[in-house]
Amino acid sequence: MTIGIRCDAGPRTGVGHLLRCVALAEELTARGLAVHFLSDLGGLEWATQQLTSRGLPWHPAPYDTVGMVGAADRLGLDAVVIDSYEVPAAHSRALRASGRAVVAIVDGDLRDQDADIFVDQNLDAERRHPPLPPGAVRLAGLEYALLRHAVRDLRPATAPSGGSARTPKVVAFFGGTDAYRAAPVVGRLLVRTGMDCTATIVAADDSLRRELLALEPEPGQRFDIIAPTDDLPKLLADADLAISASGTSTWELLCLGLPAALVWVVDNQIIGYGRTTARGLAAGLGHLPDLTSSPFESGAAVDLLRTLLVSPSRRAALAARAWSAVDGRGTARVADALLDRLRPAPQ
Repeated sequence: MTIGIRCDAGPRTGVGHLLRCVALAEELTARGLAVHFLSDLGGLEWATQQLTSRGLPWHPAPYDTVGMVGAADRLGLDAVVIDSYEVPAAHSRALRASGRAVVAIVDGDLRDQDADIFVDQNLDAERRHPPLPPGAVRLAGLEYALLRHAVRDLRPATAPSGGSARTPKVVAFFGGTDAYRAAPVVGRLLVRTGMDCTATIVAADDSLRRELLALEPEPGQRFDIIAPTDDLPKLLADADLAISASGTSTWELLCLGLPAALVWVVDNQIIGYGRTTARGLAAGLGHLPDLTSSPFESGAAVDLLRTLLVSPSRRAALAARAWSAVDGRGTARVADALLDRLRPAPQ
């Protein structure tokens, strides 16, 4: 069988859609299926590398229904996975009309897509029951979180039982592009805590790197500024605290059992941010613009970071709840559902 994946990445789009599709592709290829990406990667070298390093072929993104079905015919696709806020619903309707199965990966809103399987990997998604097309199924909740092998392989076998008393290691990252420039904001908050720490901060481009290098850490603080790297899961597995934007990467942090402090950057992150922090699965630093414009909000964020840096027990409690929330088997469950849909019905 051959599966197509229609998703995009870019400086403003980010890489979240791509990474969860790469996770699903890893699972499908491990089961002997061929996978082709039909994507606009926005000229991001790092995004392209995610496909080429795994031997996943990719092709230009079709921009109308004729091109979409034509690509599916040319590549011999049996099914197509669509993960995009921009792909019109007409594409999924045309694919289903051509006799192919369609999987739509969504975040709450089904976007009028016509699919056989809807996947909503978000916290509490199982509590919603939107109307579905006839015959469709919906896989909802964190048990369907799509996580890469690089993350799942580093998941601790048991829940973390205690925090380390060493100088805390912090890893701060904000997606493959950090389009809203969160890294320098968080770097300044860390400086303001005045607490000892070793922080590895990912700078998505040269401009962000220059701004981060201009920070003046307090005595006892050391900042290492790095470019986006495939070694990020390993860095996280050895960290005492992660700081990130609320989004796809949140479920990776939970799977690793890593205490995390989140910011929400764009509006479509607010629901996931609110639910995750309300459950105590991660700490909440607030809305990124408020952390630069409001002395009260930034002061509260500094106080929270200071507490997390000085309290191994607070970090351990976060880590234990996080680890229990995501078991890392979501890709297998989604792949099972897709293969069940593609198997011929018994005569």
